[in-house]
Amino acid sequence: MRGFFAFWVDFIIGDDPIVAVGVVIALAVTGLLAHNDVTAWWLVPVATGILLAASLVRAARKARSPQPD
Repeated sequence: MRGFFAFWVDFIIGDDPIVAVGVVIALAVTGLLAHNDVTAWWLVPVATGILLAASLVRAARKARSPQPD
């Protein structure tokens, strides 16, 4: 059972928990807006693009920073 749970945590969260939380927030906001009859289909693709860009910037900064020995 522990291995099954660990697989799903790794599959959903992966290497960047910030992106996973951002996607969950985007889906929740989209659901709330749609529940209130607001057209919100565009929110998840926009949020995904922003989260991807932010993740790439963080990874590039991490790669450029000096690594301790």
